Amino acid sequence: MVQNRIIELKDIKKSYGQVYALGGVDLHVDQGEVVGLVGDNGAGKSTLIKILAGAVRPTTGEILVRGEPVSNWNAGRSREAGIETVFQDRALAVQQTIIWNIFMGRELVGPLGFLKVRKQREEAERLMREIGFTSKVFGPSSIVGQLSGGERQGVAIARAMYNQSDLIILDEPTTALSLTETAKVFHFVRQARAAGRSILFIGHNIHHVFDISDRFVVLDRGRVALQASKAELGSAEALVRFMEELAHPGGAGVQSTGGTV
Repeated sequence: MVQNRIIELKDIKKSYGQVYALGGVDLHVDQGEVVGLVGDNGAGKSTLIKILAGAVRPTTGEILVRGEPVSNWNAGRSREAGIETVFQDRALAVQQTIIWNIFMGRELVGPLGFLKVRKQREEAERLMREIGFTSKVFGPSSIVGQLSGGERQGVAIARAMYNQSDLIILDEPTTALSLTETAKVFHFVRQARAAGRSILFIGHNIHHVFDISDRFVVLDRGRVALQASKAELGSAEALVRFMEELAHPGGAGVQSTGGTV
């Protein structure tokens, strides 16, 4: 057993009738690493994310949390395992404050049920500092709708950290963001990793995924085509070439485990 392994999926399959969305996926995430998950549309990324989040149960396969097999996997067990998912829409209430968005549904209350307003503000400030969200313009009482796209991702990451997450799943966090806003997201991700969190970073922009990730998993038609570290790949261009070869019939064949470029 790997001591710092947060979660491991073994031979995960998911079928809908005769259609297989996942055909036997092995994946693991260790503490303090950023894993980039890439693949074309229909590769199975969304299904895999939903399984990790407990929203979808696999048809077959095994899920291990810190080396221990888990049965009856669902959203509650996923959260108990320290997994928080930030979906593409971020699920933020843009008319509300940063504080409200961080604590919504998990407010700090006293014995009589009154909100601990000062404590919530202090905790929000701490979380913002922890992910490097420092601004002379915005504070915990700022309205989320006033923030940029990258800053909104920071709020979603801060909320995940407040929820005591060990693994934060980021679904397409840089979609439609400028280079400046993407850099903000990268900064938040690096700060979360520095705080001991792990990140599963899903994206279509190969260069973005390569820049921020330590290790990469490529899905192709419901199977793992490649698992490699940044050192093994060497460059984003190598990852792009591998993806292009997968997309063409004359390219490299799919390798279910431990492929090389």
